[in-house]
Amino acid sequence: MTMQTPIPAVYMRGGTSKGVFFRDDWLPGDPAVREQVLLRVVGSPDPYGQQIDGMGGGTSSTTKAVIVGPSLQPDCDVDYTFGAVAIGTPVIDWSGNCGNLTSAVGPFAIAQGLVTPPQNGIATVRIWQTNIRAKIIAHVPVQDGRVVEGGDFVLDGVSFPAAEIQLEFLQDPGQSDAMFPTGQLIEMLEVPGVGTIEATLITAGNPAIIVQAATLGLTGAELQADINGNADLLARAEAIRAHGAVRMGLSASATDATALRPHTPKLAFVAPPRSYVASSGQRVAAEDIHLNARIFSMGKLHHAMTGTGAVGLAAAAAIPGTMVSETLGGPRMQMRFGHPSGSLLVGAQTVRQGNDWAVTSVTMSRSARRLMEGAVLVPDAILRGGAA
Repeated sequence: MTMQTPIPAVYMRGGTSKGVFFRDDWLPGDPAVREQVLLRVVGSPDPYGQQIDGMGGGTSSTTKAVIVGPSLQPDCDVDYTFGAVAIGTPVIDWSGNCGNLTSAVGPFAIAQGLVTPPQNGIATVRIWQTNIRAKIIAHVPVQDGRVVEGGDFVLDGVSFPAAEIQLEFLQDPGQSDAMFPTGQLIEMLEVPGVGTIEATLITAGNPAIIVQAATLGLTGAELQADINGNADLLARAEAIRAHGAVRMGLSASATDATALRPHTPKLAFVAPPRSYVASSGQRVAAEDIHLNARIFSMGKLHHAMTGTGAVGLAAAAAIPGTMVSETLGGPRMQMRFGHPSGSLLVGAQTVRQGNDWAVTSVTMSRSARRLMEGAVLVPDAILRGGAA
């Protein structure tokens, strides 16, 4: 008889994503067992792609796991580790961050007693993102010592308004990692079966590859339905992403990038402003945005924009000579770009470092909400290191 063990968990929305949140001390200490637990919790691998037998939602935006605990960094409050869980294969990609779920880390930390907030006002939560080794500051509204979740802040891609959470993605200007790992602002990338293309290969937030929409034969105004059923287009996009990963030094081969590193780097494409009707039915007017932008996530077009994708776009927009700033007609410290669900305002501060650049901060606003608190049930065999 198969028995199950309850493990405390909180199901949360952060930005335009959802994930299962755990305190570090709620999970098994053995990394291999922990990974099997997380896979089983979200319902992966699932050959049907629906994750009916788990908490995942069958999309990259809803198949995520977050682990939060007291920080080991002297100037941070909590350590935050993110796992992008593949749907059809038993893989958790720990290589990058989820910028959307970052907005839920502060509220989770406060609710779990990891951070003591002021009685009223704005709680400042200093987050160490362990995947990319970066500091993030979350400004979380509180009242009577508790997180305020309701509000009137509208985030395109989310059905209901909520309280605004301001995020600052910080980078030490002295950090040794290069923002442009190949040393070029626009790289000529050889992709078998696709050809030679121009791309900006950037590491800001998460590693990202940014190309012109025209490179993929697109306008930049596409929605998910225009792309996610086109197997040939998705294959070409993955080929660009995988070979870009190799050029960025993130994977030994394109085959490994596809099989073992599906989360990062992300592939984004940009185009000059163009009016379109978003997935919600609202019209996004060309005159109201500076840029059209879209991003692929775990092999599919994202329904809105990943948070870390927004960080990369903001950073590239602020630096002259990148694919983004060239499309904008020059660098911009702040811009509003259109995505499939609407638009988003982002800002970045950058500094020149010799032949390279560094982004000192990127700011944006998101929202978050607890959806469920309780326990997830895990088959005992998984906790014993077996299969179930």
